[in-house]
Amino acid sequence: MKIFRKVKDLQTCLEQEREAGRHIGFAPTMGALHDGHLELIRMAKRDETFTVASIFVNPTQFNDPKDLEKYPRMPEKDAELLLSVHCDALFMPTVDEVYPPGKDLTLHLDFGALATVMEGEFRPGHFQGMATVVNRLLDIVKPDKLYMGQKDYQQLCIVRNMIGQLQLPVELVMCPTVREADGLAMSSRNLRLTPDMRAAAPIIYASLQALKTEFKKEPAAVVIQKATDRIAGAGLRPEYVEVVNGITLQSVQNWHDAELIVACVAAFAGEIRLIDNLVVKGHA
Repeated sequence: MKIFRKVKDLQTCLEQEREAGRHIGFAPTMGALHDGHLELIRMAKRDETFTVASIFVNPTQFNDPKDLEKYPRMPEKDAELLLSVHCDALFMPTVDEVYPPGKDLTLHLDFGALATVMEGEFRPGHFQGMATVVNRLLDIVKPDKLYMGQKDYQQLCIVRNMIGQLQLPVELVMCPTVREADGLAMSSRNLRLTPDMRAAAPIIYASLQALKTEFKKEPAAVVIQKATDRIAGAGLRPEYVEVVNGITLQSVQNWHDAELIVACVAAFAGEIRLIDNLVVKGHA
């Protein structure tokens, strides 16, 4: 695996791969890698791409400076994990490489209601920062395929919308959420859970599974309240539970309201904010 810290060095390598007839697959990450990230690499390798991963803790998508400061960083371990799944190239740039001083690369797109609900309501500015860095990394790597995880479902919807608005020549590939044996969605933030909170956190997925079953017979307001009560009863603090159209992210009330329906949750396990989602109808 080749490791790059400079944009120009990475681009020289990728140009050589393109000239050799290779397609480029790209998985952007913020490090503290787990098996969910590695599955992105495995998918890209199965697609026979020259596979690039990036590790960049993007300061513009943290609305809480303390959250940025506490975000786990373990580059040596991350590199070993990527090597174990035969990643071809790792891009670990500095902030100045991604955002050159004197250049304003902020992306100004209107994502409409996609960006104002759920995460958009509770993390103002997050999606502009996320879209800005993803667009910047796509401009650097120019991949044929972009691999992102389902766990951040709203993020994935916004990136899909961004690709459409900018008419970028890249295919977005969604990787299903990878879970621990007890159902907890893998996340870099899980490393910061206390033992008690780690034991309680699987209630999030269990609540989503129950909601999926119940929603076929009961309206959204009822199943949302039940899921909220289950999560709170386990000692977590629910921030939101929503049942939404999987394309528009707008609330639905009943099973027949949309062909694709997704249930989304955010909850605090102690000080750690966890998110998860489950497709309750259709195929994402």
